[in-house]
Amino acid sequence: MVFISILGIGLIKIYQFSHTQASDSQLQMAKIKSQKNQARSVTALGRVEPKGEVITIGGSLQERIDKLLVQENQQVKVGDVLAYLDSYRERLAEKNIAATQLEEARNRLKAESIFGKAQIEEAESRVEQIKMPQMSEVKAQKATIRGIAVDLQVKQKDLERFSYLQMQGAISQQSLDEKVLAVSNKQNELNNAQATLAKLEQGRSNALLNAYAQVRSAKASLQLSESKIQVESANSNLKLAIARLERTIIRAPQSGKILKILAHSGEAISNQGILEIGNTQQMYVVAEVYETDVSRVKVSQTAIIYSSAFSKNIIGIVEQVGLKVGKKDVLNTDPAAKIDARVVEVKIRLTDSKLVAGMTNLEVNVVIKP
Repeated sequence: MVFISILGIGLIKIYQFSHTQASDSQLQMAKIKSQKNQARSVTALGRVEPKGEVITIGGSLQERIDKLLVQENQQVKVGDVLAYLDSYRERLAEKNIAATQLEEARNRLKAESIFGKAQIEEAESRVEQIKMPQMSEVKAQKATIRGIAVDLQVKQKDLERFSYLQMQGAISQQSLDEKVLAVSNKQNELNNAQATLAKLEQGRSNALLNAYAQVRSAKASLQLSESKIQVESANSNLKLAIARLERTIIRAPQSGKILKILAHSGEAISNQGILEIGNTQQMYVVAEVYETDVSRVKVSQTAIIYSSAFSKNIIGIVEQVGLKVGKKDVLNTDPAAKIDARVVEVKIRLTDSKLVAGMTNLEVNVVIKP
């Protein structure tokens, strides 16, 4: 019995030892696997920035700000007026004067257009007055010529008959001479009628040419009106005044949030600009990955963002891997860090933007998972 008990205790000890060895082996394997995964992860420093980066809005250097209309953390839409410069009132007055001058020029052009159209209508009316009446005179004269020509033919036949009779001695020479004179008179009458017709046709043609010339002249005068030129000039001046006015109005180039005010009302614009704006509805982290590690970074990889500035880690997705190698840019307080290290910028889209919406340019730590 004692032997069996000792044997049982021995078997239990052997089992416990084997189980302990197996557990230690599994823990060791898990630790090695974790170390391998950690070794494949890419760590980097990064900075928080809004979608599309931070945009600095400026103006003409040394120009003063007349009125700033926005505050920090204010949401604006594209095209919203952010500020007026000191020269705004002067440019606005110039624009209003140019608009008034354009309106006056248009009124003059309108009056001249009405007068010019009346002149055209009058000239066209003269054309019609020439066409119909003078055409009637021409037709009447042609009818007269036809009548005279018929009479001339009759008298010519009478002359031929009388000439034959005179040769036969049937009539006297005096009777024949009367017929010759009658034919001559009728021929002269026909010639005069034809000359009158030619004169009528020439006069009608000249009158029509003159009337058509007056129509063309009236139309040309309307097209080349001095007032029309003045309107074009005034319109150009107004466009120029509007362009100058717009340069005194600072507008939002995109929708977003005012991140920082760099100059206030009454202050002159410096190289820093007037304000900074960014689209904080979608935030990004720009990680500066060492060039030796960038080959392990791929689009769509998961990244973990952490910092002492916020309470929990943020998950991000690699959206873009830069194509240019540059020097390290993120502020590093570690004196032993390689400030001149060459890095590639990797853009990471954050899945939770609200947590860092007000932390643009915050330095963060980034771990990009394999």
